[in-house]
Amino acid sequence: MLKEGAKHYSGLEEAVYRNIQACKELAQTTRTAYGPNGMNKMVINHLEKLFVTNDAATILRELEVIEGYEKACKKALEILPDLVCCSAKNLRDVEEVASLLHTSVMSKQYGNEHFLAKLIAQACVSILPDSGHFNVDNIRVCKIVGAGISASSVLHGMVFKKETEGDVTSVKDAKIAVYSCPFDGMITETKGTVLIKNAEELMNFSKGEENLMELQVKAIADSGANVVVTGGKVADMALHYANKYNLMLVRLNSKWDLRRLCKTVGATALPRLTPPTLEEIGHCSSVYLSEVGDTQVVVFKHEKEDGAISTILIRGSTDNLMDDIERAVDDGVNTFKVLTRDKRLVPGGGAAEIELAKQITSYGETCPGLDQYAIKKFAEAFEAIPRALAENSGVKANEVISKLYAVHQEGKKNVGFDIEAEAAAVKDMLEAGVLDTYLGKFWGIKLATNAAVTVLRVDQIIMAKPAGGPKPPSGKKDWDEDQND
Repeated sequence: MLKEGAKHYSGLEEAVYRNIQACKELAQTTRTAYGPNGMNKMVINHLEKLFVTNDAATILRELEVIEGYEKACKKALEILPDLVCCSAKNLRDVEEVASLLHTSVMSKQYGNEHFLAKLIAQACVSILPDSGHFNVDNIRVCKIVGAGISASSVLHGMVFKKETEGDVTSVKDAKIAVYSCPFDGMITETKGTVLIKNAEELMNFSKGEENLMELQVKAIADSGANVVVTGGKVADMALHYANKYNLMLVRLNSKWDLRRLCKTVGATALPRLTPPTLEEIGHCSSVYLSEVGDTQVVVFKHEKEDGAISTILIRGSTDNLMDDIERAVDDGVNTFKVLTRDKRLVPGGGAAEIELAKQITSYGETCPGLDQYAIKKFAEAFEAIPRALAENSGVKANEVISKLYAVHQEGKKNVGFDIEAEAAAVKDMLEAGVLDTYLGKFWGIKLATNAAVTVLRVDQIIMAKPAGGPKPPSGKKDWDEDQND
């Protein structure tokens, strides 16, 4: 079936270890069994059959790690609802939503979380429909270099880094006609040849073309439209008549932008330069050309709070900084979407993880047989979150985890790692406002377990031989490199 030269990996050593790079939990179990001087292990499987071996594959196969992990995962998801410390009350209250977004924004923009969380909250709340079905694509981001983060703002509508094509640069109470075609005279589908015998015929021909163009533009203006948005090029003749009839002209090259604009203003994109009907015309409070820093932008602004799309205008000194702020905005917007589905919140800062680790360890001790080893390792894996927080803050991780366990044994479920303290300190995460979404934790646990179990189930890898053909030339050596050919 496979070409000669295909590689085949099977068994624990080749397949599983290649996938998970010697999974740490498994390595701890089998480490002392390696080598000629390795220690034998005594394993009793679920059929109470005794194995005395130092073969790692046999040990792991009989330990039934997968079943233990699945059992521990199920228990973790049963415990999680008990860890809920509060719920969002009103997702239309900007101040409350901003406080709930702090945690996700803080991980990317520590120090700017209050300002950015409020911006994101304003943008999200302004477009939250009555149905509650929030769409993250309706929050746009426009990045313009210059000023600082504190100069960022929210606009109800859309912002494009474009200039207007004509003389009109501002329109109040805009009625918008959108065309997906170029703003130009219609071209016939069939080719034709026009025979012109004298100068008068040439003048009449040009005049006829101009009159037709003027009639088309006049018909658009007479329909009530005062802003034209086109998805193609703008002809000079069409531009002249647009200026004559006081039409503001904006050109958008992106079809995605054109579709989004139609959704925002309630317009229909027309494929030909025909006058729009009242139903096809879009509306917004104002369309104007503005200058942000040294960049020209066209703003389609909604004065009403119920705009279908909101734009967060990000300012910053460098592109890299603005990219990082955009990632923080993306995190915040997605957190808001999660809250529209489930308003429950659990304590952050490693509090929920330590409580899960504590309770799952206790559960593991009540399980008979070999499952308990996998369940205890599963519980231990939860320590990775507070451990990482502590190590990244330059604090001794073991000291933090021991303090967290001690406090949680007293029944204080909401206590997590205090990231702002200089030493290994803990505090109540609910009081500090460090909260994670319940759904985020739920799916994090479920998907991580699925990934680990899937990797453990893989015991064969087949790699097809690479396609034939000439090999690419090797890179030239540097001119000053010694060549001993």
